[in-house]
Amino acid sequence: MAPISKECDFLVIGGGSGGLACARRASGQWGAKTIAIESNRLGGTCVNVGCVPKKITWNAAAIAETLHEAASYGFHIKETAPFDFKTFKHKRDAYVRRLNGIYEKNLSNDKVEYIHGRAHLLSKNEVEVVLDDGQKETIRAKKILLATGGHPNIPKNIPGSELGITSDGFFDLETLPKRVALVGAGYIAVEMAGMFHHLGSETHLFIRHETFLRAFDPMVQEAIVNEYERQGIHIHRNSSQSAVEKIEDRPGWMKLHYKDKSTDKGTLDIDCLLWAIGRNPEVEDLGLDKAGVEQNPRGQIIADDYQNTNVENIYSLGDVCGKIELTPVAIAAGRQLGNRLFGGPEYKNAKLDYSNIPSVVFAHPEVGSIGLTEPEAIDKYGKENVKVYKTSFKAMYYAMMDDAEKGPTSFKLVCQGEDERVVGLHILGQGCAEMLQGFGVAVKMGARKRDFDSCVAIHPTSAEELVTLK
Repeated sequence: MAPISKECDFLVIGGGSGGLACARRASGQWGAKTIAIESNRLGGTCVNVGCVPKKITWNAAAIAETLHEAASYGFHIKETAPFDFKTFKHKRDAYVRRLNGIYEKNLSNDKVEYIHGRAHLLSKNEVEVVLDDGQKETIRAKKILLATGGHPNIPKNIPGSELGITSDGFFDLETLPKRVALVGAGYIAVEMAGMFHHLGSETHLFIRHETFLRAFDPMVQEAIVNEYERQGIHIHRNSSQSAVEKIEDRPGWMKLHYKDKSTDKGTLDIDCLLWAIGRNPEVEDLGLDKAGVEQNPRGQIIADDYQNTNVENIYSLGDVCGKIELTPVAIAAGRQLGNRLFGGPEYKNAKLDYSNIPSVVFAHPEVGSIGLTEPEAIDKYGKENVKVYKTSFKAMYYAMMDDAEKGPTSFKLVCQGEDERVVGLHILGQGCAEMLQGFGVAVKMGARKRDFDSCVAIHPTSAEELVTLK
């Protein structure tokens, strides 16, 4: 073991959104001597292979969708060249690199020492870091935060599965696939299927059950599945995959063997296969056993609502814990932990409230949700204590289009008790991502249905339907 080369008040392992937020709060606001360690690029999944490049790609797909719909408004747009995916990809990469630099500058501004290397625990207060040049440093810290995030899975039991990519590989694609197969039913698969389709790829989505986004309200599941099929995305229900093999006389192409609801022996020739079947915590070489940090059966670090692990002065947050795997959740938890550890007595009970956290799926159209689904509310409060208000309609944007071209809008309020407290809000349609943030505040504050009713509608908007539900 290398001799102790550094000592600090607070050592953060993981330079993603949650770890950096906590490090900056501890050092920049409260003056704790803080070191942050990251082995990859600063910003974690969100900045590099998640939220940020995803939303940029979603924007491109939305523009393509708008160009297609423009004719209904009298615009006749002649395409002089196909979508330049390669130029788009390189500009997106440049934007991400710029953010990496901003993150490093912010650490410097808040006097956080940044080390690029791979860290693992030696004990409950010592960490060894393997630097880029292979040298090793040992750091002793009074407190340690584990915020290493996660990584996507590729199935191990399917021959040839390594020929596919994951969501990480999606952002490395230099050319737009002609025909793509996505395997998965969560938000990553659904978002990427929508983007591929609207940018021009023939898109096949393989799901294990009848619907996708199965953690969302049934209204959302039904509406988005129907809409994807209307748009022309091929959905393979009740599917499984048995093998993937290269097509020798077609470089870059492969054959996917599968079964689904309509066939027991299907094959599909594709030039891109994307696995979106879940994520694992980034703990493989973290040395948790040396410090005695406990994990759940999925390998995630067990942390309580205050981000404490079972080991005194070792904390954990973000995707490596698997509580709610969203960037703003990790950031909020990190700031609260920084306050609690270093902010003095007034912050001794600071923690993130994990209830009623809004989330959005950047599908086509967008999906927004906060609180309980209708089945969850019934399970929790009893059917007799739950009242549901819902509506489905075509947004005014589609007024100039033929019925076959119109996308859906669906809203639902789930209310509980005689005073009809809103315990769930679920929306699908154009603009729902931006719409949800404001309504999320209302739900978080404990708004009742009558509070929604008392707000004068903004007309003409889709959002006004949420304050006029009968």
